[in-house]
Amino acid sequence: MYAVIRTGGKQYRVAPGDVLRIETVATEDNSIEFSDVLAVSGEPGTVAKPSTAKVTAEVLGEGRGDKILVFHMKRKKQYKKLQGHRQNFTEVRIKAIEADGVTYTADKK
Repeated sequence: MYAVIRTGGKQYRVAPGDVLRIETVATEDNSIEFSDVLAVSGEPGTVAKPSTAKVTAEVLGEGRGDKILVFHMKRKKQYKKLQGHRQNFTEVRIKAIEADGVTYTADKK
């Protein structure tokens, strides 16, 4: 069982129990609901666009990714520029996928 969701300009393939890092999302409590569900697969080999679907997740934490270096250079012009960037992220764990009245949750361990 998995779903494809869109958040932060990116698409993610998620299943119940998965932990992933998404673009920073503002939340008041430790729960996020993704309503932009693009596709759902309930059985192996089938993928469908549900009429009503949502994915719920819990927030595990926030942070910043590794630094990447952006280097610009123009040859023969004596121009060089080095810039660093660290992207903010929110780490979430997928709790449940609800599609067309059927709810799929992670196994309790």
